Amino acid sequence: MLVWFLPLFLLFLLIGLPVFFGLLAAPGILLWLNGQEKDITLLYRNVYNGMDSFPLMAIPFFMLAGELMNRGGITMRLVEFSQAMMGHLRGGLAHVNILSSMLFAGLSGSAVADTSALGSMLIPAMEKQGYSRKFAAAITAASSVIGPIIPPSGIMIIYAYVMGESVAALFLAGIVPGVMVGLGLMFMVKVMADKYDFPVATKKHTWAERGQASLKAFFPLLTPVIILGGILAGVFTPTEAAAVAVAYALIIGLFVMRSLKVSELPDVLGRSGLTSAVVLLLVGAAMAFKTVVSLSHAPEAMAEFVLALTSNPLILLFLINLLLFAVGMFLDAGPAIIILGPILGPIFVSLGVDPIHFAIIMSVNLTVGLATPPMGLVLFVASSVSGERVEAISKAILPFLAVEIVVIFLITYIPALSMTIPRLTGFAN
Repeated sequence: MLVWFLPLFLLFLLIGLPVFFGLLAAPGILLWLNGQEKDITLLYRNVYNGMDSFPLMAIPFFMLAGELMNRGGITMRLVEFSQAMMGHLRGGLAHVNILSSMLFAGLSGSAVADTSALGSMLIPAMEKQGYSRKFAAAITAASSVIGPIIPPSGIMIIYAYVMGESVAALFLAGIVPGVMVGLGLMFMVKVMADKYDFPVATKKHTWAERGQASLKAFFPLLTPVIILGGILAGVFTPTEAAAVAVAYALIIGLFVMRSLKVSELPDVLGRSGLTSAVVLLLVGAAMAFKTVVSLSHAPEAMAEFVLALTSNPLILLFLINLLLFAVGMFLDAGPAIIILGPILGPIFVSLGVDPIHFAIIMSVNLTVGLATPPMGLVLFVASSVSGERVEAISKAILPFLAVEIVVIFLITYIPALSMTIPRLTGFAN
């Protein structure tokens, strides 16, 4: 009877119950109907146990670092740097939007923060230059999914926590896929710019002007170098790296750039605290949900079902990508990873797929789901920032989603794209 927890959970989502309550109500009801009252106690105790983790402390720290940098005007400097480098191209502001997302990804690791911070600046600017509002919102949403792919990444921290993998290995494996998504989106913008005669944002900057923009962006761009460098050198753990990122953001915001005021800190702490609370509550509920997954023996049943279809790992990877893409349409990436990771991960590891490689396939696929209709979270954020209807943005984003799907299949079937950097640095076999 417990195997019905997933259909019941999906039913709760369809009727509009928040994910957190659905994750607890679905297994709780079935355990009660099954006469397993003792396991209900275990279920709700695991909500706290799921959050009580040192590695997970990295998530609120990275969110706080991103909020500090955004409030301190660092986002604006990244946009100015991107404009100096790419504003002269046809479709320049669309290219600037993508490059800014790639740079901002190294600061926050959050697609929602990316959409909110960059969208509030770039969507009105693109509209003034003659882009349609729905296109501006669509490219902002599509490029924002780079945030959780390029390190640091909250989603990868969650995956590493649930599956017992190395956070550093996942961070390194996400670099090339994140860059590929960015370059692929730029290629699509170029094709559309030539076809629809998109405007040029600015005149071509001189190398002196580019150098000046680079100096302004130097300290923000140093953040991912400090984070990854410290982790790889063994100076600090990923969680400690997140705390270092917060300290660094405070120093450059308050003392170096002097663009952040002490009076703004309570609001910054409050906003990042609320966001972190939402994420950690979802992690706790999903870990409790995972308890019922193990009690129901659903992973074993799923493994038998999948392997009965075919034992060819290439075909199975194709099918799993379709499944993950469908899941990403309706479920946020964090809960999806916690629910499906323990079920799907062991199946593919037993077939010879490297666990880090599968982690990247799953993380990138579900991250792209954040921008996928009908329930993609960043679509709703882009809608609220731009004032455009979600339906219009969903239609405009389709060419960019096609690019991201191509990237997913490339990293699926060419493991070297994501695995080379971890292997060269000794974090993968």
